[in-house]
Amino acid sequence: HLAWQATSHPDVGHIGCEPYMNGVAGLLSHIHDNNINNVRVYGDDARHVIKRLPDASVERVFLLHPDPWPKRRHARRRFVNRFNLNELARIMVEGGEFRVGTDHPIYREWTALQMAHRSDFEWLARGAQDWLVRPDDWPETRYEAKALEGHATYFRFKRLPRG
Repeated sequence: HLAWQATSHPDVGHIGCEPYMNGVAGLLSHIHDNNINNVRVYGDDARHVIKRLPDASVERVFLLHPDPWPKRRHARRRFVNRFNLNELARIMVEGGEFRVGTDHPIYREWTALQMAHRSDFEWLARGAQDWLVRPDDWPETRYEAKALEGHATYFRFKRLPRG
């Protein structure tokens, strides 16, 4: 996904964060094989990078098939939470997009509920197709292609102007 984004948008800098070594290795192979030079890779938790980014410096954030932490007692570990959303709102430019892809029903519901409480993001869906069909500029991930739990949901949220 990131290699596709970087190739499709060569004038944009991209940062990929992935805590799993296999994911990092796969991305580095794509970067090397395709001579992609507009990507930087951080092989750990994205929150480490996000907290160091300047305010209003990011146009688009993708959260692709995060760990759903399906047990109620683990909900605090989910990436989509008040603290992380506050940080994303801080670093994102007005009109920027936060995109979340998940095939897990619990994470789908959790994301919708968490984002419904936000006044700094607007859900861009106008109808069911808007969140059930992957946009053309959002290539399928390898994980998504083999997902077993059902159809993915494609959330798109726009960063609203700062008050």
